[in-house]
Amino acid sequence: MDFRTPDLDQLAEQVIPQTHFELSAADARDKFFTTGWMLEEKQLVHNRYRTNPRSMLDHMLENLALSGAEELLDLGCGNGFILEHLRPHLAAGHIVGFDIAPGVLEAARERIEGTVTPCEWVEGSADDLSRFADDSFDRVMANYMMHYVPDIDRCLAETRRVLRPGGRFMLTTDRPDSMVEMYEVHFTALKQMGAPERLFKATPKARISLENGHEQLAPHFAGVELRTWQDQLQFASPEPFLRFYHAHNYCCAASDAAADELGQTFFAELRERVRAQVQEVIDTRGYFAVTKFTGSFICR
Repeated sequence: MDFRTPDLDQLAEQVIPQTHFELSAADARDKFFTTGWMLEEKQLVHNRYRTNPRSMLDHMLENLALSGAEELLDLGCGNGFILEHLRPHLAAGHIVGFDIAPGVLEAARERIEGTVTPCEWVEGSADDLSRFADDSFDRVMANYMMHYVPDIDRCLAETRRVLRPGGRFMLTTDRPDSMVEMYEVHFTALKQMGAPERLFKATPKARISLENGHEQLAPHFAGVELRTWQDQLQFASPEPFLRFYHAHNYCCAASDAAADELGQTFFAELRERVRAQVQEVIDTRGYFAVTKFTGSFICR
């Protein structure tokens, strides 16, 4: 399915800033993923309101090309949502879930506990895989997490080291203009409030996106292939969209170093201004859309 239109391209040029937030691994561990609620909310809302009948999980399964007996390493496994769906395709295999945040690691452990596939849960930073021997895994995947890694180049080198000959590495991320409609209402609300200029930044996924990922991966892998995927979430009421928006750290405003100084009143007003814009679009069009431009690099 192709949701890309000239109007969305033009909107992205107007809305998406050139500079982007940088969220650290410490932010992930100590601020955003102390529990799995943010991931759970995004996953639930996305699956309920998506319009592409082919899910992102279908896309990942095709990319991984599992036979059922592989050794798989999931870097930044989060709450185990993706692993839960992949696991039946690895019934005779072995899974290692790896994450820097113990809170989501525990959520992943609980999600997959008792399944027949052997699973291990390892806490650590993805740019240090020294606990794993060379050629340890048939598959390695890193989904929507590489922008948190302190040293991306080192992480990719380590991934190549632990990947067996003939194996494949799947890195999933977004285009910088993914979900542009959400950023439009977000930045409009911030402008209405006279918010600090430092809050007008793009998603931290711009560190390694579908636009610049190939140049970062190519030095480490002989073959790098990009497979894109699109979806459009459509909301007939503001509430589910606002849950989705909230789980994205208010499009990163809440990740700002001075977010605590802005106060809860600031974020309450921000939500209400976003809500009003979304309701206006729904009243006019019948639904509010969030278009996702994402994809995976398949590295061999």
